[in-house]
Amino acid sequence: MHRPWTRRFQLPRQALPAAALVVLLALVGAASRDPVAARERAEPLRPVAMARAAGGVGAVAGDGRSDDTVAAINRSLAERRAAEGLDPAGAADDLTILRRLWLSLAGTIPSLEEIRRFEADTAPGAIDRALATLLADRRSADALARRLAAALVGDEKGQFIVFRRDRFTTWLADQIAANRPWDETVREMVSARGLWTDTPAVNFVTQAAADGVIDADKLAGRVSRVFLGSRIDCAQCHDHPFAPWKQGEFEGLAACFAQVRLSAVGIEDDASRVHRIDRTSQAALAIPTVGEGRNVPPRVPYGEEWYGNGGTHRENVATWLIHRDHRRFDRATVNRVWGILFGKAWHEPIDDLPAPQPEAIADDPLDILADDFRDHGRDLRRLITLIASTDAFRSVSTHPALDSERGCERVAAAWGAFPISRLTPDQVIGAMVATTSLQTIRRDSHLLTRMIRFFRETDYLREYGQVVDPQGGMLPATIPQALVQMNGKLAREMVEANAVTATGRIAGMASDDRARLELAFLVALTRRPTSEERELLLSLLESAETKGRGVEDVMWTLFNCPEFSWNH
Repeated sequence: MHRPWTRRFQLPRQALPAAALVVLLALVGAASRDPVAARERAEPLRPVAMARAAGGVGAVAGDGRSDDTVAAINRSLAERRAAEGLDPAGAADDLTILRRLWLSLAGTIPSLEEIRRFEADTAPGAIDRALATLLADRRSADALARRLAAALVGDEKGQFIVFRRDRFTTWLADQIAANRPWDETVREMVSARGLWTDTPAVNFVTQAAADGVIDADKLAGRVSRVFLGSRIDCAQCHDHPFAPWKQGEFEGLAACFAQVRLSAVGIEDDASRVHRIDRTSQAALAIPTVGEGRNVPPRVPYGEEWYGNGGTHRENVATWLIHRDHRRFDRATVNRVWGILFGKAWHEPIDDLPAPQPEAIADDPLDILADDFRDHGRDLRRLITLIASTDAFRSVSTHPALDSERGCERVAAAWGAFPISRLTPDQVIGAMVATTSLQTIRRDSHLLTRMIRFFRETDYLREYGQVVDPQGGMLPATIPQALVQMNGKLAREMVEANAVTATGRIAGMASDDRARLELAFLVALTRRPTSEERELLLSLLESAETKGRGVEDVMWTLFNCPEFSWNH
């Protein structure tokens, strides 16, 4: 299959000796740690004790309470399947689970190096150790921070002078990497003071800035949707038509942010400021006004006894928000993290959770996990580990009942199989970049390698666009997105076989065509080919003009198959 985009270039003659020496040294160094070689040469996984010392979750696996929590969730889901008349789905193989973990937590797929390392760990519990190691890896903190930041500060550019998304996302990744309790992180976001550069947490507040003023209504709406899973802001103009929220309750919540103002020293709270609604405000149209307007005091829609005292209004509402008895906060967090891992939240829309019952429901997975989350210091790593340890997460994405429309509904309602979901643009570009190298691209990788990755990701995301809304819901795919993935600049560069790309190294270093095909599948799809796929694609390799051209064709095919772009 000839592709006109294959590029050729020539170096100046005087540069050839030096360039040849550099390439030779690079190839020798790469060969010494080449993951194309037999898996027995792979380094062992870091011991769980090291992951634990780095703040990992190795201890969770042996924690009796965590085992009880996972067992309770599994029982609840088994009862749901039985009620729908569904048999259990089979267990997914380890490489499938590994791919899910990497996509969910690192925003990419495992490199061949990571796969070899994983397969070298033959002791029982390898997938649990891989999860613990991944959670202790900074890459997972960075990816989780990007996913959460989309909901916390939105995708809008905001006012550059007072809003720095990158600073906020890096700060959030630092908190996740340190495994800081989530409630403490949220408290700082809601109540922090200072400059958006020196105190990155305040960017949660400055994302609501418009024309030099903090929009208290926008901030209150963001808080209610992200941290409580509630659309209280739908009562901004009138009482909510389908929920118990009243307009006055939203106004009171917005008043909790009325003291905030922008100043030369950054975000600060001015005790003299009040939340005023005048007759031109949309929120005031449905109620009588007196004079030029009315002042609204800060108040919360429920749980007044949790509201703080003695601090600023923001500090007081933050105390209310993260109070130990505030079950909406824990349930909303669990629902959002469940959505990150599964690609589909337990309850959707993710920002419109039903109100919790007065007491936790013993067989409700959301309540089971929310209680565990609260009782263990709102530990995000533990929460992720529990969800990733459930039968639902580790089951296959196929089920006999999926052959009919009604069967699909039954399987979805009972979580009878792992739900397939489209990858986000971040995950697509992460997977595409990962397949260009046999080694893992880390923060300590060569500067040139990291720069190339950065610019590729930036260009691709700008060209590809979004597939999720700010709250995590999936948007429909578009034909231009499919064309970008098939024939975009990055796709062309990815499949080119040369001395440094995965495609070129597979073509030149694998022992035969069967080995080349297996490596291509591991690199692109994190699995080995089936016998049918092997029979079909071996002929493509054997009939190619060169080994490099044959591997290029196979890799291009794998990049553009639906399996590459979906989590399953």
